[in-house]
Amino acid sequence: MKSKAVVFLPALLCLLAMSCASREAGEETLLLYVRSQNVYREGRFAEAATMLKAERKFVPALILRGKAEYLSGDLAAAEKSLKKALALRRENPEASIFLARIYRENGGKKEAQRITEKILSGNPSDIRALRFAAEIARERGPAGEAASAALLDKAVEASSESAMVFLDRARQRWAGGNSLGALEDLGKAKILLSRGSPVLKAVETLESIIIEVSS
Repeated sequence: MKSKAVVFLPALLCLLAMSCASREAGEETLLLYVRSQNVYREGRFAEAATMLKAERKFVPALILRGKAEYLSGDLAAAEKSLKKALALRRENPEASIFLARIYRENGGKKEAQRITEKILSGNPSDIRALRFAAEIARERGPAGEAASAALLDKAVEASSESAMVFLDRARQRWAGGNSLGALEDLGKAKILLSRGSPVLKAVETLESIIIEVSS
């Protein structure tokens, strides 16, 4: 009985999500969104952004377009798409964190930090915001290293299943001279990743560098 419930719950959640989404978009828009998601996951970011170019009101599609534009290097277009999404749905951490990244890359570090702090005030366990806050703190140099490490520790506590968090903390520990701690985190990340994952490649590369340097 328990196994049937485990299988049924994700399907139910999926149906509920699609039902809510259909209130904002027609079937054609939803199908386009699903196709563009697949293209995005394959790393074809510019193509995914182009597929969604005509979208005006469906928030998930606007966010996906903004992310695709950001990752393809078109920061100006990404900013417009994400702001449009946030105008329609003000509280959206995913859109907000990508907008914060754009502000930081354009020199607006204070605005980026303000957005990140706002996300964390609403959800102190938001993994993306914690990781980004750690990046911002690290950019302050030695003065920000302790704050960065503390933020990554919080991220690990918030989600022990996030391989990227373990990778971030491994980099931080290695930079701080803690090779054993870094290797421990990389080992935990590897357990969570499937063969062929680009993140796994980054983990294994860093692991081999640390072992080579330490031997």
